[in-house]
Amino acid sequence: MTQPAVLEAVLERITYANAETGYTVARVDAGRGGELLTVVGALLGAQVGESLRMTGRWGSHPQYGRQFTVENYTTVLPATVQGIRRYLGSGLIKGIGPKIAERIVDHFGVETLDVIEADPKQLIKVPGLGPKRTALIAGAWEEQKAIKEVMVFLQGVEVSTSIAVRIYKKYGDASISVVKNEPYRLAAEVWGIGFLTADRIARAVGIPHDSPERVMAGLQYALSQATDQGHCYLPEERLISDAVKLLQVDTGLVIDCLGELAARPEGVVRESVPDPEAAPGSGERVMAVYLVPFHRAELSLAGQVRRLLDGPDDRLAAFADVDWDRALAWLARRTGAELAPEQREAVRLALTSKVAVLTGGPGCGKSFTVRSVVELARAKGAEVVLAAPTGRAAKRLAELTGAEASTVHRLLELKPGGDAAYDRDRPLKADLVVVDEASMLDLLLANKLVKAVAPGAHLLLVGDVDQLPSVGAGEVLRDLLAPGGPVPAVRLTKIFRQAQQSGVVTNAHRINAGAPPITQGLDDFFLFVEDDTEEAGRLTVDVAARRIPARFGLDPRRDVQVLTPMHRGPAGAGVLNGLLQQAVTPARPGLAEKRFGGRVFRVGDKVTQIRNNYDKGANGVFNGTVGVVTALDPVDQRLTVLTDEDEEVAYDFGELDELAHAYAVTIHRSQGSEYPCVVVPVTTSAWMMLQRNLLYTAVTRAKRLVVLVGSRRALGQAVRSVSAGRRCTALDVRLAGAIAP
Repeated sequence: MTQPAVLEAVLERITYANAETGYTVARVDAGRGGELLTVVGALLGAQVGESLRMTGRWGSHPQYGRQFTVENYTTVLPATVQGIRRYLGSGLIKGIGPKIAERIVDHFGVETLDVIEADPKQLIKVPGLGPKRTALIAGAWEEQKAIKEVMVFLQGVEVSTSIAVRIYKKYGDASISVVKNEPYRLAAEVWGIGFLTADRIARAVGIPHDSPERVMAGLQYALSQATDQGHCYLPEERLISDAVKLLQVDTGLVIDCLGELAARPEGVVRESVPDPEAAPGSGERVMAVYLVPFHRAELSLAGQVRRLLDGPDDRLAAFADVDWDRALAWLARRTGAELAPEQREAVRLALTSKVAVLTGGPGCGKSFTVRSVVELARAKGAEVVLAAPTGRAAKRLAELTGAEASTVHRLLELKPGGDAAYDRDRPLKADLVVVDEASMLDLLLANKLVKAVAPGAHLLLVGDVDQLPSVGAGEVLRDLLAPGGPVPAVRLTKIFRQAQQSGVVTNAHRINAGAPPITQGLDDFFLFVEDDTEEAGRLTVDVAARRIPARFGLDPRRDVQVLTPMHRGPAGAGVLNGLLQQAVTPARPGLAEKRFGGRVFRVGDKVTQIRNNYDKGANGVFNGTVGVVTALDPVDQRLTVLTDEDEEVAYDFGELDELAHAYAVTIHRSQGSEYPCVVVPVTTSAWMMLQRNLLYTAVTRAKRLVVLVGSRRALGQAVRSVSAGRRCTALDVRLAGAIAP
């Protein structure tokens, strides 16, 4: 076997980097008269401008030619003025860009790096560098050094650069100690590290395969995965079976560890609940296992709803003996329209019942009913608060009612860590709280919201129960509407004449009833037939980026939204985002961009937040928030996003894995949003995802225009398939008082 070769070179640019594994393709300058060489391998933590001493082997790639495969590397600080200038100007150190690097190196020459290392206060001698910038540079240099140590340690277990940075930010100088001694803490405490990554690290640092800590961490991971799929708990037998499969250990060990975990205050909760799969009234039960926060939230939410319904106070008591004929006549004069009978019933219910649900499909008058409720409540001097789960839905609610509306998160003033400023001890100043798009409320957010409604105040939840359930765990709206429950509800079913003329509304109701949509002869609903999935993906991009803007005059970034059943595959959100970005926001000379992992971010990009981050923005930035990149600063290593809520939010470059492009998003992620036009690829590659409520949700996101792209067979499958199985939640039986054995 040939001896490893050594290559010393300056890292000039990173062509590709996989954020998960650290695998990188890069171009380096070995000082051979400007000729750049290709290197590939796990260049974890290497930054453009650094001098690298790489050990590895030369080889040849059939497509890309000669390249060097890196087995390991060390960083060598540059020793020449030119090298130092290139190194400092690369954006490696926050606060130093090419111009400032030039000034510093002009002042200190080859001693520049020694000065920054030993006595950074001297930087103030450089023209244009004040104390603030000097302190920033010194801090960034120290952090970079400390992160490098963590990087070197993590190199052996292929942890990505961004995760290594996060570990350091979370634990600081204790990083290596935590990684060595308590690696499973990482899965619970560091965003971006799941159990599988923590398990790989644990294996590398010598933690035994059958360690109880490993098994307990695996059980919690299995439950966490279940909550990501919408379940509030898992039946014990299913959890044990999932954990045995995941961990490859004996069932007996898993059972023992589950018992130990249940005995820990912050471990898990075991509770007997009625079996959701059994026939109603059968009395069959199942042992449910919850992560503690979800059990607390479910208990609390059921208790709070009961408290509101049964409390003696009523802040809208004036409506108990109102003359409804007179009140509704006044309302008709004020709004210029009569309410239909079921709308009248909904208005009366909202103003006389302390918790009520209004549901129904598009075109059935939910919006006008809500406006009527607000008008009447205001006429009696009531304090009305309006909210929705997303910024877009809140804006729509504000336009509809002529009153201010906010997101639920902003209404509750969520603080870093996720606690709300308003809760049971400090309730909202409101006599009536109206929440639109309530199908999006997950268990944790619904609990925070209901907790903040004052005793005697009324809560009206408005939403379409036939849409997909929330992205987060639970199906709160459906549980509140469960037969035999205590919460009164009205379902609007009559489609108004004006709405009947809309192909979008007509087809939404056809899909919901299990009938195929009409795809010919309409001027607002189209099907482009393409059976090949890859071709369907390309056609989707062409339709969204070129054909619709040309024919309908819609802006492809602002007005057109591609909605996909899944993230992966040739017609999935991942691939389509890359193609749509090329079509809508291509690379241009002078347009700032930042490569992060496999993505490139540019000014003008449409992006979405992919995790709840309570520390960002005024009241947190939440999974599904959409915005546009408005600025990108390579010196301060910061990217700025203007969100749908008109808030500017800054992201350090190390946080960019919290953002994904949003030219195409999954249908799940589109809930609560409305767009002038939606384009939906419906292909056989998404076969398992093709379900009626998925297609219905996609179609109901459109205000004016729907274009489906794909095969008639896939469309038929989506219309025929009713969603299989309920989520594991016991909120409905808790509300009905049926949880006690």
